[in-house]
Amino acid sequence: MQDTITIIGAGLGGLILACVLRRHGIDAVIYEGEVSQKARSQGGLLDMHEHGGQRALLDAGLFEQFRRLVRPGEDAKRIVDKHGAVLLDKPGDPASAHPEVDRGELRRMLIEGLPADAIRWGRKVRAVHTASEGKHRVDFADGAQIAARLLVGADGAWSKVRPLLSNAQPRYAGTCFIETHLPAGDPRATAAAAVIGSGTLMALAPGQGILAHRNGDGSIHIYTAVNRPERWVSGLDLTRHGSGLSQVTAMFDGWALQLRALVGGGDVEMVRPIHALPIDHRWQRVRGVTLLGDAAHLMSPFAGEGANLAMLDAAELARALIAQPADSEGALAAYERALFPRSAHAAQQSVRNHARIFGAQTPASVVELFAARD
Repeated sequence: MQDTITIIGAGLGGLILACVLRRHGIDAVIYEGEVSQKARSQGGLLDMHEHGGQRALLDAGLFEQFRRLVRPGEDAKRIVDKHGAVLLDKPGDPASAHPEVDRGELRRMLIEGLPADAIRWGRKVRAVHTASEGKHRVDFADGAQIAARLLVGADGAWSKVRPLLSNAQPRYAGTCFIETHLPAGDPRATAAAAVIGSGTLMALAPGQGILAHRNGDGSIHIYTAVNRPERWVSGLDLTRHGSGLSQVTAMFDGWALQLRALVGGGDVEMVRPIHALPIDHRWQRVRGVTLLGDAAHLMSPFAGEGANLAMLDAAELARALIAQPADSEGALAAYERALFPRSAHAAQQSVRNHARIFGAQTPASVVELFAARD
């Protein structure tokens, strides 16, 4: 009988891995640092790619449930300049091969697809060590420990599992997002929705921008993006009495009033400096452990691949383990051979798109990018 597979992290990748493995009779347990699935906001919309997230959901046996969560036409794109002039207003396609779904609803569906004992909530990992007999010891913040013979790090950008395999650390990519939220029913949300249109708004100028979309519940999620040094980001104070938000708003002086209202409006959720691992990040095979998703190939969000890659990684890893139940090392090696070039290709695309979106030629370069996708 195959040993229980230990998964660190209950993000989309970790959940897909557990769903597919358990569907094929392989025991898998997820350890998650958050105390419950409602511990924090799960972000906004995701587009599920046919050969990425959708493939993974098919493997997990959850594709039909996913289809009921799809929001047809939400792939619309509106690109404007700093003065609010509309440069591209691309309507949504209800039959899109990349349908949009609310990330929180997708995660909820995956969690509900697992038995309650498959996820151990409130188990924040402090460190992971190589132990004896080919096992790895996971130390939790509460002092508890477990030993894992097959360990999967699905624990994101600042993975505690990654150091077993690699010395690489994420580096700041030069752009910071200030995420704000307008609740449904807030009078400002109505005005914001009119500016955004039916899908995603991208208001851009060199080195800065405003990205916004509506959520399924009618709320508005706004990402104010600025290219600033890391030391500036670390000193940004967005607490109630901090001056950080006024600093950010001042950067948009001269922008159209309806766009500036998006920057200053809403509740601040977080400051998100964009980090990335090296494009060609890879490691030598280490017995009994591997990575998936951001833990393996953190990249900026500008290729739109992060969630899809994490889910595809999970499905591919599960397939390898299912195909070779008596040879987990062979399965992990096969998985990693395919993982490295796949993730490097997406990471390179992310770097290129990042330069196009916030570079000297924006917003014209972004109009060209999205117009070419017709």
